[in-house]
Amino acid sequence: MQNLKKYLLLSVAVLAFVSCSSDDDNPVANNVTLEFTNTFKSNTIVLGNATATSATTNTSAAGQIHHFSELKYVISNIRLIKDNGTEVPYNVNDLDKGATVIDQSKVASLSYVLSNIPSATYKQIKFGLGIKPEQNTLDQVRFPNFYAAAGANDTQMMWEWGSGYRFTKVEGFYDTDNKAMSIHTGSTVEGTAPNYTQGVNAYRDITLNLTTNAIVGSKAPKIKIKADFDKLLSGKINTITLSTGTGMNDNATPNVHTAAQMVKFVDNLGGNGSSDISGMFSVTSVEN
Repeated sequence: MQNLKKYLLLSVAVLAFVSCSSDDDNPVANNVTLEFTNTFKSNTIVLGNATATSATTNTSAAGQIHHFSELKYVISNIRLIKDNGTEVPYNVNDLDKGATVIDQSKVASLSYVLSNIPSATYKQIKFGLGIKPEQNTLDQVRFPNFYAAAGANDTQMMWEWGSGYRFTKVEGFYDTDNKAMSIHTGSTVEGTAPNYTQGVNAYRDITLNLTTNAIVGSKAPKIKIKADFDKLLSGKINTITLSTGTGMNDNATPNVHTAAQMVKFVDNLGGNGSSDISGMFSVTSVEN
């Protein structure tokens, strides 16, 4: 009988050890890192002033040479799609926890960690370029961290007239004489305060297939995403020629007619939501 008791106790101990080991090997959640690389075609962008020889230059489909001195955009409303089609949202209603500003001048901003993602196999990622309309207000009380990050002096991802955020901010120079280029996108409003109505909706929802499934659990995968800013002027939707001025067709610097021209940049960078749902973005690899 004593031998039987010892055997039973040993069996229980082994089962408990196996159970604990199994739990450790297969956690219920883990992190996923999104790593962004901003390029002109296959060349990683180096920023520079008007005469910088080190700045990465690009030539558009229309033949315009251009380079950037500043490059920023907002990513929000992130969702991962399981291999069975189930959508797993990541803090989609909390800009403090689920939105970020990608800033080419800040290396740390190019990697964004999604924490506590449920263990599963994922085949797709979706996210917003910009902020969806119902959240696009400068709410310092509800989202103080994102408000501070977007409004910092070296970020300035807010419209000066104060109703919402900038979604992309591109500064640079074009043509051989280095004319100033200042392209800002974001949703607009119509009317007067406090009775604003929605004007241009510049938010775009991006859908990307992963190159291989991301396996979350015992592994914390890294999803590498390329943003190809060659598409800014040479997109799937529009081929754009830059011009400076205040005319209806001028687009290189902000003016009263910019909203109509801005949509062309928005559709190139973020897609038009129908025939193009990826815009300038693509997944280059997944590291499990």
